[in-house]
Formats: sequence, C-alpha cells, structure tokens
Amino acid sequence: MKKLDIFYIVVSLITMALYSCSSDTTNIIDDDNDQDDTTSIITSEDFYNSFDDTEGTDNYIENGATHEDKANDYSYNESSVIDITLNTNAIISSSENVTINGTLATITRTGTYRISGTLDDGQIIVDSDDEETIKIIFDGINITNSTNSPFAIMGAEKTVILLSDNSQNYLSDTSNYIFEEGEDEPDATLFSKDNLTIYGTGMLTVSGNYNEAIKSKDGLVIDGPTINITSVDDGIQGKDYLVIRNGTFTIDVDGDGLKSNNDEDEDLGYIQIDDGDFTIVAEADGLQAETDLILNGGDFDIKTGGGSSASLGEDDSAKAIKGNTSVVMDTGSTITIDAADDGIHSNENIIINGGTFEIASGDDAIHSDYDLTIKNGDIYITKSVEGIEGATITIDGGHIEVVSSDDGINGAGDESGSNYYLYINGGYTYVNASGDGIDVNGYIEMTDGAVIVNGPTGQNNGAIDYDRTFIISGGFLLAVGSSNMVQAPSSSSTQKSILAKFNQTLQANTILHLEKADGTNLFTFAPAKNYQSVVFSSASIASGSSYKLYTGGSCNGNSTNGLYTDGTYTYGALTSSFTVSNTITNVN
Repeated sequence: MKKLDIFYIVVSLITMALYSCSSDTTNIIDDDNDQDDTTSIITSEDFYNSFDDTEGTDNYIENGATHEDKANDYSYNESSVIDITLNTNAIISSSENVTINGTLATITRTGTYRISGTLDDGQIIVDSDDEETIKIIFDGINITNSTNSPFAIMGAEKTVILLSDNSQNYLSDTSNYIFEEGEDEPDATLFSKDNLTIYGTGMLTVSGNYNEAIKSKDGLVIDGPTINITSVDDGIQGKDYLVIRNGTFTIDVDGDGLKSNNDEDEDLGYIQIDDGDFTIVAEADGLQAETDLILNGGDFDIKTGGGSSASLGEDDSAKAIKGNTSVVMDTGSTITIDAADDGIHSNENIIINGGTFEIASGDDAIHSDYDLTIKNGDIYITKSVEGIEGATITIDGGHIEVVSSDDGINGAGDESGSNYYLYINGGYTYVNASGDGIDVNGYIEMTDGAVIVNGPTGQNNGAIDYDRTFIISGGFLLAVGSSNMVQAPSSSSTQKSILAKFNQTLQANTILHLEKADGTNLFTFAPAKNYQSVVFSSASIASGSSYKLYTGGSCNGNSTNGLYTDGTYTYGALTSSFTVSNTITNVN
C-alpha cells in the first residue's frame, strides 16, 4: 500500500503559494508495488480554514460621526427632577413648566421630568423654544390615544428619553388620526420633530396603528433599552440618522424595520449600529438607509416580505439590509436573513470586513451595483437566485458557501459591455449553482485562495463563464459541471490548468481523483451533481510532469463540500494519463 499526504498548505501572505512539497509536511511512503488498489489521504493542515483570514479592512464611509451625542445626555441631577404623574383620566404636576388641560400635558421649558402612571386616551407634548436639552424619564408609563399620538415632541433643541431601570413603558395610538386644519403632524406613536435620544435599561413597547411607531424628523440615537414594536408602517425611523449603540429590539411591522430617509443631504440619511440584539419581521425592508448603512456589531434575525419563498409585486421592496450609497459590515455581527428580495443590497458599494452570515434570499443574496468587497467573514448562502452579484467583485478572504438557482457569483450590471471584474485574492469559496457557477461579463483574476464549484447540469450554462480573460497566477481552483459551455482559465495565465471532458455524463457522487505519476494525490472529489467536465488549477501542476485522472472508486474519509481531506481512496477507472506541456492541458 502507498501512503500519501494531500498537502493543502495554509496561504502565506509572503509567498502567496498554495502548495508546497517540503519534506517537513509531506511524506511519501512506497512499498514494493508500483500501483496499489488504494491510497491513503491525510491532510496535514485544515484546508477549509487556511484561506479564511485576511488582515486589514476597507471603509468608504464618510458618515457616522455627524450625529448629536454628548456625554451629559446620559446624566441628570435627581434633586432637580420634575414629577408628572398620570392617573388614568388625569395628569398631576406642580411645575409651572408643565401646562395641563384634562388628559393633555405640555412641557414648555428645559428641565428633567419623570413621568409615571397610566393615561387613558391622553397625550404628552414637548414644545419648548429653549436652546437646551430636555430630559424625560419614563418610569413605568402606559399611554393610549384614540385620536392622535400619545407622545409628541413638537419643538425642542433636543430631547433625551431615559427608560429607568426595570421599568415597563407602553405607548399605543389609533388607526385614524384627527388633525387641526392644515396640519398633518404628529404622525407617529412616539414622534419628534427634533433630535431625539432614547437610552437606559428599561423596556419600551410601542404599538403603531396609524403610521410609524417611533419617528424622529431629525436624528435618533438609541442606547441600551429593550424596545418592542408593532406597526402598520415603519418601526423606527430617524430621518437624518439612526444610531443604535446597544439594546434589544423586537420589531414586527408592515413597512421597514429600521430606517433613515434623508435624501436631501449626502452626509445624512445613514444608519449606524454598534451592538445589540435584533429580531425584525418586516413586510418591506428590514434595514433601509438612504445613504450609508454601517454595522459594527450586533446579532440580527431578519425576515422580510414573508421570507425567501414568498412572491413580491413588481414594485415591492423587501430587502433585508439596504444602504443606497454603501453597506459596511465589520467583524462583530451575526446575521440571519430570510428575505423575499435581496439579502444585502446597495445601489453603489458593499464592504464585508467580517461577521457571520446565513442568508436565504428570493433574489440576490448579496448585490451591489458597483463594488462588492469581501475581506473576511463566514458567509453561508443557503438559497438564492444569484448568490453574489456586483460590477466589480473582490474576494480577499473569508469562508463563503453559495447555493443558487441561477449564477453563483455574477460579475454584471445594467450597463452594456464587458467592464465587469472578479478578483479572487484569498479565502475559501464554494459554489453550488444551477446556472453558471461563476459568470463574469468581463474579466477574472485569481491570485490566491480556494474556489470549488459544483456547476450546472444543463448544457446552456457552465461551471465557469467569462467574456474576456481569466488570468490565474495562484490558488486552488476545482470546478465541475456540464461540458458544452465549459471554460478553463486563459492561456496567458502564469499558473497551469487542466480541462477534462468526459464522453458521457457521470452521476453525482462519482469520485474524481487526480494524482501525479508517482502517486502524489492532488484532489479526491465527489461532485454533488451529475457532471461531464472538470477544470483544475493549482501551483502543483508543473510543465513536463505526468498525471493520472481516475473516475469512480470510493473513499472512506471525511469530506466537506465533496472534497476529501482524509481517509483511504480505492481506485476506480483510470480515465486518462497525460503529461503537462502547455498552460492549459486538454484531457479527453
């Protein structure tokens, strides 16, 4: 018996080499036979993790530092607090800063106010010309209103709402508002015309029966609370910005979950989330920013439009995460998406610096009209029409797995021509596509990383499809699929490739095994679907060397996405023996 190591070495940022034959990592042990019936496969490195990590991050974001957030927003002097007590059908306060008319109280001056109690069919209004912050403590309130908003900030330099520790607070409105003649505000359950901050560790439950649940027409900052929302329209909206530092959010709405919609100033209309737990069920978009959407952390469970199996109207939008100018995701996020529309979408640019993603999408899982860059992260696309789509796609690192009913990775756009690009510089990428596995209406460049493709069974698509050139200079590429449209990398590449076509369709799970003439194993792979071609490229393919390609047989080892990294392979049929002399070696 012959004992061999498959040596898939960790990617080196210095050498940019995928394979090595150094004696300290690979052992070839020959017995007396030239060819045994079996060969052992032992992986000395973790192939699947070895390509994942890439140092450094990119960031297009200009916004994110323009919001109102000051240290003294989060403190107050207890001795100066003004009490407002709600007593079902009455409001009690001894302060001249509070004007009371039945079940309507209006706060007119700067100060710190504590509100507690229950108010049936009433309203609290903040309306002050003072140029200082007004602070309001919610200390166990329950306010309903049958004709309008129960809590409205109609005028203030800035308002800070503190949800006191362990407090439970409730706001609920009606489905039909009655306005003064010529007026259309307030138009949300918790409404603010000016900058608003909500913080503290208490709980706030808001039922929006007319429009939005929480709405600021300027900026909105939230830090720490537990917020539960139901709404017939949007959940939480900060027009100029929505900044969430932390908190726990449960949102079930007929509109957008979280939203910032200033479309008049390119420096505004952004969402920034630093941390928190978010459960969002939205009929429209889950998170929607007019400009930038910045996720620095947080755990998200987002379902939009009824989920990935639902049908949408032609003009409906039900994207889970959408930033019109850009979406930037850093290392701290864990995101689960079940979207009827795109999972992650930008009309311009997307950068994924890290995080963990599980995406089921009724359209594109990740879509960018311009640049889409993946630096790191664990991305599992379990369902999509097209998995990853952008005009220029760059994969520098991370672990990516894509299942798609059409193209797995698609470099394309709305403009005609071939100015579309896919750059693969690292990471581990696996694609299982019913359409093209990788389809670029332009150019592909691969310098490093690992790419494994289970491509289409139909002859009108291919595992790899490109319009211009595919230059490969490094990395591990293994792609199987149908034979009619199959393409190997370009002959101008510096790393050699092998393209093999079979004269009949091989059944799913029929093992492919490639080894050097001396028995050194290059890959042992069981495709997930029927196939009739294989494309393979790695630094281990050398001019003048001979190779043997086998089909069939069996392997008792462990595999991930069809690629075996240990166990014993029992030889099947020898399909071809060949010697490499050109950049592309065709095997028939």
